[in-house]
Amino acid sequence: MSHSSPLFYCGSSSVHEAARSIVVCRDLGEKLKPLVDEKGARLEDKPAERELYWEPGRDPAHRLIDKGERLPSAKNLTNPEVKALYFERFAHHELMAVELFAWALLAFPDAPKALRRGWVKVLEDEQRHCRLYLERIDELGGTFGGDGLPDYFWRKVPTSRTGVGGVKAFLAAMGLTFEQANLDFSAGLIQKFKSMGDERSASVVQVVHDDEVTHVALASHWLQLLSEGEALKSAYEECLPFPLFPAKARGRSFQVEPRRRAGLSDTYIDWIRNVPAWREEDFDAGIRKNKRLASKGFER
Repeated sequence: MSHSSPLFYCGSSSVHEAARSIVVCRDLGEKLKPLVDEKGARLEDKPAERELYWEPGRDPAHRLIDKGERLPSAKNLTNPEVKALYFERFAHHELMAVELFAWALLAFPDAPKALRRGWVKVLEDEQRHCRLYLERIDELGGTFGGDGLPDYFWRKVPTSRTGVGGVKAFLAAMGLTFEQANLDFSAGLIQKFKSMGDERSASVVQVVHDDEVTHVALASHWLQLLSEGEALKSAYEECLPFPLFPAKARGRSFQVEPRRRAGLSDTYIDWIRNVPAWREEDFDAGIRKNKRLASKGFER
């Protein structure tokens, strides 16, 4: 099964141009082309004006919808059709991550150069993850898209629409919430697949899991650096935009060792493991927080 454009190079002359193409283009294959030129060299990160986009371009088969159908129970993963549905959901998470890191490169052109280089590396990791999941879908005889795909990341990351809170809010939302939580989700799936004797699926998810450790490390490092030495817990709490909340940074199968490998302290890890879930009475506080973040605009 083909997924549109062949994988060669992106055809752009700069990181900014390539990021814009990823966000606005509708073709899946184009979104998954690495940020290199025809010789395989890294694209130059040239100065550019800030650009904001409310949503990504998508072809009809991969259009965003408000909510997707609930996945069948993991107890049914022995069924190849169910397994393909799970990998479709995983692939779309990776595609949204590709688009959102491209969005960040457009929204924050004045972010530190080293951080932007890190984002390019993460973006290319997410492209590779998406391609791995698409390959697994093909092997299982499944399809990607068709009736629309849930917009969870684009809907839940306020910075993807308004830039609220700037670079630090993006680091808190993507790296220290979604990617940290995936340390748990991916580990649980690896164990599940291995228990079923499906080493192929386990090995694919293991690649993603291992890369997530480095992504969480990048976000943790830069959030603390840009917060001028403030403790990670307080910086994260301050910068995480509503409706996200710290309990979203964990999954059911809580993993300590991957978090330690990402450089997170035991104190912070224990806090994430035990922090209460969001309560209805937190709504007003969340709105007030976003107003504070918005007042800071696009500052680092």
